[in-house]
Amino acid sequence: MLSHERIWTAIDELAASQSLTPSGLAKRAGLDSTTFNKSKRVAADGRLRWPSTESLSKILQATNVSIEEFIAFVSPPSSTLNGLTDRMALGTTLHDDTLQLAYDLPAFSSSPVTVPLVGMAQAGAGGFFDDAGFPAGEGWDQISLPGSDGLGENAYALEISGDSMLPLYRAGDRIIVSPSATVRKGDRVVVKTRDGEVMAKILKRKTSIVIEVASLNPEHADREIPASDVEWIARIVWASQ
Repeated sequence: MLSHERIWTAIDELAASQSLTPSGLAKRAGLDSTTFNKSKRVAADGRLRWPSTESLSKILQATNVSIEEFIAFVSPPSSTLNGLTDRMALGTTLHDDTLQLAYDLPAFSSSPVTVPLVGMAQAGAGGFFDDAGFPAGEGWDQISLPGSDGLGENAYALEISGDSMLPLYRAGDRIIVSPSATVRKGDRVVVKTRDGEVMAKILKRKTSIVIEVASLNPEHADREIPASDVEWIARIVWASQ
């Protein structure tokens, strides 16, 4: 099971593999040199703090290390990936500015897969989804991803527009959405309303009456959407940044 200790140990091991200290790794990635300090890993009140998706993405890019290689750092030496069926996730439970690892990300294999892609704003125009939120119709582009046993045949990609999910997602980032994945409180989700609005948010609450969602960007207020106004809601399982 992915743990706080293992994710931070993996960052330390990644730094060592590059003949760097954690501070040196942070600087190479263009981050503040204290980003990975041991003092940053536990809050003053004892609450565990997790590295952000953005910082992980930057250190992988700076070291030219793939997500598969990083998963190998995360996995304890005595364990195996069991044919890459173990799953890793960078979910979002908001604690101050901290991102918590929260839910499953499909494990990637070496064989690429192709998924449909459409822009977030374009997706709201209609004709791209069926009533259940599965990709349908014409007009989709196609992009290649590392192969995954867990994406599901109906997974698709959306290209982010707007700034409501800064600093996690920026305009132009691509998110992978699985309409068949179970949606839970705290998940990153895409919501489509019946009037055509499509948004990437954090799910705070979901009842038969209302769905409450939040943005990471504090300049955007939380929203309560009547359940009757929601056409579908689907979970984000990965992001390409």
